[in-house]
Amino acid sequence: MRDPEPCRIEDTEEQTELIEENKESEELSEVKEKNHVKTGEKPWSCSQSKQKDLKKRRNKKSFICTQCGKSFTRKTRLDVHMRVHTGEKPFTCDQCGKSFAQLAHLKEHMNIHTREKLYTCDQCDKTFLWALVLKQHLKVHTKEKPHSCYLCGNGFSRLRSLKEHQKIHTGVREYMCFECEKTFTTAKHLKQHQRIHTGEKPYKCSYCDKRFSQSGILKRHEMIHTEQKPFKCDQCGKSFALKGILTAHMRVHTGEKPFTCDQCGRSFSQSGHLQRHMNIHTREKLISCDQCGKTFLRASDLTKHLKVHTKEKPHSCYSCGKRFSCLKNLKVHQKIHTGVREYMCFECEKTFTSANSLQLHERIHIGEKP
Repeated sequence: MRDPEPCRIEDTEEQTELIEENKESEELSEVKEKNHVKTGEKPWSCSQSKQKDLKKRRNKKSFICTQCGKSFTRKTRLDVHMRVHTGEKPFTCDQCGKSFAQLAHLKEHMNIHTREKLYTCDQCDKTFLWALVLKQHLKVHTKEKPHSCYLCGNGFSRLRSLKEHQKIHTGVREYMCFECEKTFTTAKHLKQHQRIHTGEKPYKCSYCDKRFSQSGILKRHEMIHTEQKPFKCDQCGKSFALKGILTAHMRVHTGEKPFTCDQCGRSFSQSGHLQRHMNIHTREKLISCDQCGKTFLRASDLTKHLKVHTKEKPHSCYSCGKRFSCLKNLKVHQKIHTGVREYMCFECEKTFTSANSLQLHERIHIGEKP
């Protein structure tokens, strides 16, 4: 049975702000409607007063955070915001003991235990606690982007998304991790980062026992089990689980190399290849294999490499029985049987079974001697 997981609900701070903004807008519209009188009639003074108060409340933000300078229309909103800086989490779940900075966050969490009915988007099945937030979310599907950045012109469906984007230009990063003092532009990014320190992995795979710190990583992982590959290359027919991987793959056919080294000018089709190349210039500290001294940029690559020394070969070719330590090596090998050679040199049109073989070959044309 699948473990209870956090529901796919939008950021609560955003929901709270959105609900309050919409309430004010609805109140203002209601007042205007009531105040829309026939010619010659005297409008109600109380309605005028309420309309004026609402406008004042919206325009005036007199409660300012002393830590980051962010301003609020109500003192209660400022008090809640201050918990970002103090780390205070006064609301505790009586079912599992987990604590939260806001009461609304606790209420959302309680849905895991109570299975409260949610509002579901009929376009993507994303769920929400409030119909109002679902309504706002639907703009993602209608492609409506009424909020525009005055600095770069980028459009956004939500005002909050625009505000977060503008922090790229202003450099404001008001959310700080109390463990390592790293700063972030949003509370959501801070929360994701904090899981590195806490080791929390709330998202469990429904097919195996693996757990993940982010729902997006879980989705990508589950595609391994479902073998779902909805993104197909129109050049060679190869399918991919993610659109980003297809985009990167298409560069094999187009020859595009958008990632350029600012030290020597060499270009690469993938950012990962550029990052590895940069080690030549930066002499960045690497993770070394204690068996042969070979170095790696990532611990995950070292883990794969260690199978060479343990002689572990879990991946077997169904055609000839040959075994491999890495799944990638098995896939490259199977192309010998299938005859697939999707990597082509644009200089001489010679084809190869792997991107690595193509890269090695291309050095003949450019005269590179690494």
